[in-house]
Amino acid sequence: MRNCLRRRAFTLIELMLVVIIIGVLATMVMPRLVGRSEQARVAVAKADINSNLALALDTFEMDIGHYPEKLDDLLTNPGLGDKWRGPYIKKSPKDPWGNAYIYKKSSDTEYELRSSGPNGQEGDNDDISNK
Repeated sequence: MRNCLRRRAFTLIELMLVVIIIGVLATMVMPRLVGRSEQARVAVAKADINSNLALALDTFEMDIGHYPEKLDDLLTNPGLGDKWRGPYIKKSPKDPWGNAYIYKKSSDTEYELRSSGPNGQEGDNDDISNK
């Protein structure tokens, strides 16, 4: 009767083995995942610059006849009357690292849009641009 009531549990060695196996798997998988997150951020910035914000800027240009002076003009009417049919974007655009996109209008038909990249400093090799 005493053997029937005996409870079965994991031994300390079994628990340690499981922890070691999980640790080995984590050390194999984590470096791969860490590199992918930065690649994903770069891909999101490129998509914003070349698709999402570009579409909003092009729509603004079609409605008004020229590109906006600043990105905030996509959110609020900069005094253009009935021509402005926005908002063209839902919120002030930030890159995946939390920095504002850098927008420079070079003429009525051209602009440059860029992210300063992971380090947040403009003008170095990690910048992402539509040019």
